[in-house]
Amino acid sequence: MINPAEKRQFILYDYLQVAGGAERLTQTLAEALPDFQMVVSQIYPDYRHLADTYSGAPLILSKGIDHLLGRIPAAILNFSLRTQFLCDADTVLYSGFYAPLAVRHQQRGCRIYYCHTPPRYAFDLKQKYLGRLRPSLRPGFRAFTHWIKNRYLTSIHKMDRVIANSDNVRARLLNVAGIDAEVVHPPIDTDRFCWLGQDNYYVSTARLESNKRVDLIVEAFQRMPDQRLIVLSGGSALKRLKTRAGRMSNIHFTGWQTDEQLRRWIGNAIATLYIPVNEDFGMSPVESMAAGKPVIGVAEGGLLETILDGQTGILLPTEPTIDHIITAVRQLTAHRALAMRQGCKARARLFSRDIFIDRMRAILKGDDFHQ
Repeated sequence: MINPAEKRQFILYDYLQVAGGAERLTQTLAEALPDFQMVVSQIYPDYRHLADTYSGAPLILSKGIDHLLGRIPAAILNFSLRTQFLCDADTVLYSGFYAPLAVRHQQRGCRIYYCHTPPRYAFDLKQKYLGRLRPSLRPGFRAFTHWIKNRYLTSIHKMDRVIANSDNVRARLLNVAGIDAEVVHPPIDTDRFCWLGQDNYYVSTARLESNKRVDLIVEAFQRMPDQRLIVLSGGSALKRLKTRAGRMSNIHFTGWQTDEQLRRWIGNAIATLYIPVNEDFGMSPVESMAAGKPVIGVAEGGLLETILDGQTGILLPTEPTIDHIITAVRQLTAHRALAMRQGCKARARLFSRDIFIDRMRAILKGDDFHQ
């Protein structure tokens, strides 16, 4: 059992839910900084593929029947009330929406916030979320978002240093909090993702949620029975999308994959399709490029910082249609994708794991403090 009183340096993240980008970043930091203790509210089953690759032991705050509260209420409870051990911490790196609530317990030392994005359901996307709810639930949602917005802003304004994962998120923070953060892009394991060959399929790597627009990709390949699509993820829309795809033999859903399975699928693909709505940064496209595979993306959000249109992939309009996707797939043939191989790999190296770790080590040591 880990005794937090024995530690003076911590990495706090909301919860380890899936094998996603934020979870990968948190784990990368914990592995690179063995003197720091990772602290989370809870660990969930879909994270298991990443957990198998991590030798450390996160400190889990949840107790007893916390799981009955749901992820968000449990995280708020845990970081608000169960982090008094931070009072004498030397350095704490906060990340996520709810982990920063613990900053009120840190009485000394350095407070650093790494922002993947502000909680958009409480800021710019609040009306969109309200529109999805039954009228009877809307007053409660308004009250909750008002509360979490104020708590979040109060917490991040107590930080000594605020870092954003992209220029896109930096602009969001400036807009909602008046904080001009510095940018440190997430780490891409450019050694792990590599060219393994070129089979006759394309891959989709985005989590199966409505804002990732994987439904448009599936529909596009339904209209292209001569082109194969492998969907390398899970999510709440998995069952619905499998039903929509029906018995189309050219579309295959794998569910969440291990790191090794993901590496092999991507390393042998023609290209990756990744078209989320205003993505914060997007690690998957860069992982694809590290394997020498171009990306069919969308010209918005963090993808504007990573994909070079016509050189390392194709950027679709900000409101992509099925026809846009079909045209891009037809254009990004195996031959054209092969011609982009070296450019993709060179682009990915700019976001390497080593660059990220060196930068974050310097920040956590206070060696390169920017005024």
